Amino acid sequence: MASGLGRGEVICVVAIALMAFPALTLAQNPAAPIPAAPIPAAPIPAAPIPAAPIEAKASQPVPTSDSPILNSLESVPSALRLREWHDLLGGEPHVAGTDGDAREIRRIDLAFRKMGLMVETHEFWPLLSKPISARVEIIDKTDGADANPTAPSTRRGVLSVIEKNLAEDPAAAHSDLTWGWNAYSASGDITCEVVYANYGTREDFARLKELGVDVKGKIVIARYGGNFRGYKVKFAQEAGAAGLLIYIDPADSGFKKGDVYPAGPWANDTCIQRGSIVSLPYPGDPLTPGKPATKDAVRLDPDAIDLPKIPVQPLGYGAAGQILAKMTGSEVTDASWRGGLALPYRIEGGSALQVRMKVEQKREIRRTANVIARLKGSANDGSFVVIGCHHDAWGFGAADPLAGTIVLMETARAFAECAAKGLLPKSDILFCAWGAEEFGIIGSTEWVEAHEDELVNASAYINLDMASMGLNLGVGASPSVKNAVAKACGIDPAKVGMIGGGSDHVGFLFRCAVPSITIGAGGAPGTSYHSNYDTVAWYRKSVGEDYFSAMIVTRATLATAVEIADRTVPPVSALSLIEAIRKNCADLQAAIKSYPGKEDAMRIAAVQQVDDCFAKLEDAARAFDAKVMGASSQTDVASAQILARRARAIDRALLDQAGLPGRPWFLNLSIASDRDSGYKGSALPSFEDAPDGAGATEAAERLCAAAQRLAEVLTEK
Repeated sequence: MASGLGRGEVICVVAIALMAFPALTLAQNPAAPIPAAPIPAAPIPAAPIPAAPIEAKASQPVPTSDSPILNSLESVPSALRLREWHDLLGGEPHVAGTDGDAREIRRIDLAFRKMGLMVETHEFWPLLSKPISARVEIIDKTDGADANPTAPSTRRGVLSVIEKNLAEDPAAAHSDLTWGWNAYSASGDITCEVVYANYGTREDFARLKELGVDVKGKIVIARYGGNFRGYKVKFAQEAGAAGLLIYIDPADSGFKKGDVYPAGPWANDTCIQRGSIVSLPYPGDPLTPGKPATKDAVRLDPDAIDLPKIPVQPLGYGAAGQILAKMTGSEVTDASWRGGLALPYRIEGGSALQVRMKVEQKREIRRTANVIARLKGSANDGSFVVIGCHHDAWGFGAADPLAGTIVLMETARAFAECAAKGLLPKSDILFCAWGAEEFGIIGSTEWVEAHEDELVNASAYINLDMASMGLNLGVGASPSVKNAVAKACGIDPAKVGMIGGGSDHVGFLFRCAVPSITIGAGGAPGTSYHSNYDTVAWYRKSVGEDYFSAMIVTRATLATAVEIADRTVPPVSALSLIEAIRKNCADLQAAIKSYPGKEDAMRIAAVQQVDDCFAKLEDAARAFDAKVMGASSQTDVASAQILARRARAIDRALLDQAGLPGRPWFLNLSIASDRDSGYKGSALPSFEDAPDGAGATEAAERLCAAAQRLAEVLTEK
């Protein structure tokens, strides 16, 4: 997951020598053809059989369906096979664009082919980055060490930037693992004073300004949490910081939560969260917004886009604590600014304390791939459902993403086995293993941008990123499919949550308005998020060796896929969509009234206008939903196909090709990712993005135009 809060701030062999993906440095012509290099035909290691049998447990009951294939599907998933998938896919580090990534792509490709599915390896060429070197030093000038800064001194300390090796988990010492790094960091060698900025949110930097603390020309140290790490960089840059250090605080993930790894599941003092820090107003390849990153694509000049301009380095709390302990400024007074280290949290380090950051990274165009496997449905009408999870990771990726990827693979195997018996859903199902998600949701975005026209036939997208992390099943869904998902998973529709940002549903939902669903089971304590400890050993110790969590999610995914893909007409609810928009209007009006401003009257009137427009559609929506619900007994194939086309057009009525203000890549007027966190969902984002009352009026006009488009879909003869 590219994100780091929604799931991660839940907080976190010998390599076969094969041909690497070729790199195109930015010094070359970015539009020049990139030489093709085949995905290496690497041998696929056999997944070892577990040494101990998996404890048998009663599986979670799955609600009955009117589809005859669900009972057959339910009999296929196996905890043993899920474990074997984990061994197969989690056996080596596989950062996007590396040799390990190439071998992972090959493993998934061959596995799908062995299932008898039609497989396409969708290659793309995005701008990625790779670490060259990193060094962080403390320079304490209190005893004159600055007089000869090159001389050995106990006051000049080099901090660790990599996790310690563990006898209990030898995988964490794999030679392909690297020190901690934040992708797309600028390179630089700086020595500066230090300022502590809590979580580095917009509000935190505003608080520093209120206190008269100037961060210009200084290194900011902030803890993970509160927002996407890329926004920490953005806000630090805007405040004039020269560099940024980001660390995991033990109050968020560490000894304050429980036993640390390897004794327990929580982050130890050397655990480092890696991750991308791009905060562009669009996901995907930074150089080809809105267009697929083909090898001959016309690319933007990397100097012309807002990539990070300062060096950024992540740390463990052991290293960060050494800096914080030497700070001499005023102690924080707000309890929300205090972390879990046994030291006073101070805002400024003082002139006697300096930190040196030396970060070197290389940005280059590299080749990676999505793996797309298709199961043909029986209707042969062009409709399809997409189920996806990314395959790339910051290391082994046992939790992120493989806790979801193994569910994807086992779901595909179940459908393939049933298909071999002649049991097919009506719609096609695409099983997609996305590449380079961790660098900025790149692989799925590039695929969406290459297939936008075809996505009018997509009934739903199901995302499984990091899906099996405990026993508590939770789902999020677009309002139009909320009821269908709740029925499939056997939960109250009121418990189906809103979808945020930060993973591979973004292109489907925010750009193309394909109804989207996230399925996962959480609740296991601890995290190895984006660290070198995200190993199969950590997962089995922390989540469980029985793979019961993955079984829960696999069964829920099968039931949800059948509920949508095996219907003549996709089970969307126009009324649920309208009710959600009207509730969002009410919530927005309440929020405006809670924070008085001089243009409130204009904003409230604009929101009320939208509410009125959609309220007029409720009767037509009820009538339409009744037709959809009765379509299972529809005998007129032509009429059913027309109704299905209209059902898939319900959510697309909310698309506006002008996009959101300042974010033209986002075309869905009803939902987007939050501008300041990157993870939260923003309902009616055109209002949130509106700069003033006039902007709110324009947002209302665009939403009312969308209501009119929806009315035409609902009343089409």
